Amino acid sequence: MAEAEERETGSLEESTDESEEEESEEEPKLKYERLSNGVTEILQKDAASCMTVHDKFLALGTHYGKVYLLDVQGNITQKFDVSCVKINQISLDESGEHMGVCSEDGKVQVFGLYSGEEFHETFDCPIKIIAVHPHFLRSSCKQFVTGGKKLLLFERSWMSRWKSSVLHEGEGNIRSVKWRGHLIAWANNMGVKIFDVTSKQRITNVPRDDVSLRPDMYPCSLCWKDSVTLIVGWGTSVKICSVKERHAGEMRDLPSRYVEIVSQFETEFYISGLAPLWDQLVVLSYVKEVSEKTESEYCARPRLDIIQPLSETCEEISSDALTVRGFQENECRDYHLEHSEGESLFYIVSPRDVVVAKERDQDDHIDWLLEKKKYEVSLLSFPQDIGLAYINHLVEKGEYDAAARKCQKILGKNAALWEYEVYKFKEIGQLKAISPYLPRGDPVLKPLIYEMTLHEFLESDYEGFATLIREWPGDLYNNSVIVQAVRGHLKKDSQNRTLLKTLVCRLLDLAKAEWGRCRFLYRFALIALGKNLPGTPANSWTGREGRRVKLCQRDDLCLPEERNPGRHRWVEAVVQGGTVPGLGPVRLRILSFLDLKVSKFL
Repeated sequence: MAEAEERETGSLEESTDESEEEESEEEPKLKYERLSNGVTEILQKDAASCMTVHDKFLALGTHYGKVYLLDVQGNITQKFDVSCVKINQISLDESGEHMGVCSEDGKVQVFGLYSGEEFHETFDCPIKIIAVHPHFLRSSCKQFVTGGKKLLLFERSWMSRWKSSVLHEGEGNIRSVKWRGHLIAWANNMGVKIFDVTSKQRITNVPRDDVSLRPDMYPCSLCWKDSVTLIVGWGTSVKICSVKERHAGEMRDLPSRYVEIVSQFETEFYISGLAPLWDQLVVLSYVKEVSEKTESEYCARPRLDIIQPLSETCEEISSDALTVRGFQENECRDYHLEHSEGESLFYIVSPRDVVVAKERDQDDHIDWLLEKKKYEVSLLSFPQDIGLAYINHLVEKGEYDAAARKCQKILGKNAALWEYEVYKFKEIGQLKAISPYLPRGDPVLKPLIYEMTLHEFLESDYEGFATLIREWPGDLYNNSVIVQAVRGHLKKDSQNRTLLKTLVCRLLDLAKAEWGRCRFLYRFALIALGKNLPGTPANSWTGREGRRVKLCQRDDLCLPEERNPGRHRWVEAVVQGGTVPGLGPVRLRILSFLDLKVSKFL
């Protein structure tokens, strides 16, 4: 018991083999959580004996004769004092407005949750099972069955009086029942029967296989997959039964329907509950193991398996051992499996615990991939969130270039995420790693991002700085800020030609901002500054005081009518800093703003 208590705060799910769990890369199919809140309060003073599930709420019966209605989080919404002894079964109609309850002292109640009591009776023997008609809300379907030593069908007549009829008796206690549509399936000591309410015929008898097992200790589990498919689990045997229509020529004195067993196989452990999951089965199993020390049997953790039925065998899809409270003291009959068809929820009920199993969703899949560090695979499932985690993982490993490359694919056109990641790279001093991948068009980041990156290069790598200046459009950042930064470095290294050429490029971009207000004289003065810059082919030469100046072919900066032989003279004049006819005050102010003696750079 101490071991169980220690494990309660941990995971409910454990592999059936710890060494296999460490090596296995197989993703689990289900996730688990305890039903808490009001359930915890109830089970501290009482013990769960049965439960039934509706899409909107749960109904829990206890050993002290109480029935609690709970919301899906386990909070108590209503309480009914039905008896002072064990509640054996609770049944709800499809509407969730009518409930049937039976108890060990023979009490049976069927009542509307919102319309008052409908039926109340006390029998002289324990009533083990009850099932109300799925459409009990309809006036034509006021029917329910109870089972003790015999199976009784109760129907309300047109005068609102209840009458009963015996459907079956003489084969021991009725211990399980499930009603679907017009078919009632039940199990007694001998086997499973199905009754057709419309034709009022019993249509089959499925005998139990292992008669050595006590039916009260290893009860039969019944579950309707659909309106014509019944799943039977008893002992270690599973049978899938299909109800079919009999051809008219075959009927004679036979029932109009018959049952065909379409699948039958054995399981490794004793079955405590069954539920369908698409074309598979969820099986709750009771496990007994032999102690290596004492060689005696003991109760192990129950298992919840997902299996794929085949005609004569089954394939195990997943298997989880569950650490439910008090599992060491439980018997096979103490466990129940209930399920909600609408949401694929499975409730494992035991005297001291209620555990909810549900299918794992996309988020769970992603979490598992991250836990296993399968980042590349996870990118295919959910690129952005997983991608960010992958980038972090690469950064933590010191693979900065790989992390920067992934940014292009993962961050895409999300400017906010780009800026967030750039700041993270700045914090670790790796702006150089991400600089080749920064977006230059769609999207465009804040100018500060590009300026921050350029400053890092300017501090340590002039050539890298010059490369970015050539490759990045000048409108990505504030040119004046960069010009001032370059001038600051030129004060320390005035003869550095890399910085001088870079400064000229920035001056050209500054001039383009005012291009429409400049005549060709000023334009060609700046073009002359671009001599010897890569990618600017020469179209003419001129001389000044024995020095040669390379003029660049920049048709985008020169209107066709401005191309004439006299332009070189005006360029000479500007380069020499002389007065040029037609050079207006605006251009003079620009030259003054640049604070640049052009001849210094030629």
